[in-house]
Amino acid sequence: MSEFASFNIRDFGAVGDGRRDDTAAIQKALDKAATTCASVFVPDGVFLSSTLKIPPHVGLIGNPTWSFRHDGGSIIRLGDPSAKCLIDLTGAIGATLNGLCLDGASLGDGIHGIFVDKKDSGDQEDTPRIERCRVNHFTGDGVRLNHIWCFSIRSCMFSHNKGDGLSVRGWDGFIMDNWFSGNGGAGYAARQDNASMTITGNRIEWNAGGGIVIHGGSHYNITGNYIDRSGGAGITLMPRGGRPAHVITITGNVIFRSGAPMWRKLEDLESTHLRFEGVRGLVCTGNAMRVWRNDGDSGGEFSPNYGIVFKGLVNSVIKDNTLDYGAMKELLVDLGGHDDASVVKDNLGCLFVDNHWKDWD
Repeated sequence: MSEFASFNIRDFGAVGDGRRDDTAAIQKALDKAATTCASVFVPDGVFLSSTLKIPPHVGLIGNPTWSFRHDGGSIIRLGDPSAKCLIDLTGAIGATLNGLCLDGASLGDGIHGIFVDKKDSGDQEDTPRIERCRVNHFTGDGVRLNHIWCFSIRSCMFSHNKGDGLSVRGWDGFIMDNWFSGNGGAGYAARQDNASMTITGNRIEWNAGGGIVIHGGSHYNITGNYIDRSGGAGITLMPRGGRPAHVITITGNVIFRSGAPMWRKLEDLESTHLRFEGVRGLVCTGNAMRVWRNDGDSGGEFSPNYGIVFKGLVNSVIKDNTLDYGAMKELLVDLGGHDDASVVKDNLGCLFVDNHWKDWD
């Protein structure tokens, strides 16, 4: 029994052999914990389950001994190909997921790992905490938060999901110290209503749909991330329904070998480290970008073609970024339409030179 938990799912009949369906036992423990706002402990093992509904003010806690490539510790594995998700956090005000390995087993179609599915933002903050969890091999998104209001995601790994690693429609999030790796969509995506996010210290790599994708969002701090081998731009800011992305800082990120072409045919301007269109109040400074191809001797095409593509800036600054061997064709692609107040200057670098690449390996 964990010192932080009140109930152990084995005491409610869960077996954890990877064959028996433990859904009812785990849900019984969660419902019991809800009577005292307590936590439920998931011991080491493989617990097969369908959708688990987390009550408000309840924790589901395990031992996080998973690694970059393998499950480990407290594993809850999807066993129902007709489920909408494995963990349902809808209405789970103040809930915590900590130390779990959530495995989608590539079952079904469009099944999310962790799901919040609200009709609107509601009348109080949700404040779920997702910490030290590995969420992998789901046929939907690793995490989808719909109309979320206040949340934190820290020290997790979202990998090899068919959709986005994390898809957000909502507000007031802290997304810090996570891995977003090998997802079929973007590492982080916000394509509907979104605002007030802090995205700091994450490794966002090998995501087929791009690194960070924001449509019409506002009030973002995107700081100190490592964004690697994105299938599209490392960071994309686009309008949504005429609403511009606005009040955004992008500072101190390393953005490497964006525009990876091996997953899908990219539109020409998707082969870029940074793509900004119709953005207001943007500060983009102090970022470092470089061309490269796949790891080691595995080859692949060098990318991206462009360093920074920008259009229709208003009251924005793109300044003091470095693009040392930063693009294949052009470092900066200015598509015009900016206001007179915007500043783009002192973005230094050079184009990639193929016969120099061995010096960098």
